[in-house]
Amino acid sequence: GITFARVVQFANQKLQLLQKRYLLVPDDSDPLSLNVLDNYQGGEKRAVQNLSGGESFMVSLSLALGLAQMASKNVQVDSLFLDEGFGTLDEESLDTALSTLANIQQEGKLIGIISHIGLLKERIGTQISIIPAHGGKSVIQGAGCQKIG
Repeated sequence: GITFARVVQFANQKLQLLQKRYLLVPDDSDPLSLNVLDNYQGGEKRAVQNLSGGESFMVSLSLALGLAQMASKNVQVDSLFLDEGFGTLDEESLDTALSTLANIQQEGKLIGIISHIGLLKERIGTQISIIPAHGGKSVIQGAGCQKIG
């Protein structure tokens, strides 16, 4: 419970950078479950299951970033990989998420984003592409990639 409360504390710090609307709080009936306080609805408590796809992604991202921050107190965490979820964001939320990730990258962290979203391709400079080839194989192209053998 103490560890969970600490993760939530770190996650809320990150969530405020991503989206000031929500604040994560433990569920009264299950202290290891989460609800959100909706600051746009007078602080009304809502179940996280009632969030939209984009809102859920922002909450999940904040939890991942909070967990990484907490883990880095004892173990050096230099990289973070995010797989999808960006397609659920509107353009403004995508901007905010990418800006937050850029700030984390400026702290010396490696941020890897796995996605098929066209807007991300336009906004991320360094890319590695996986291109389907014949016989169930793929070709990897991008910075630092080379054929072995």
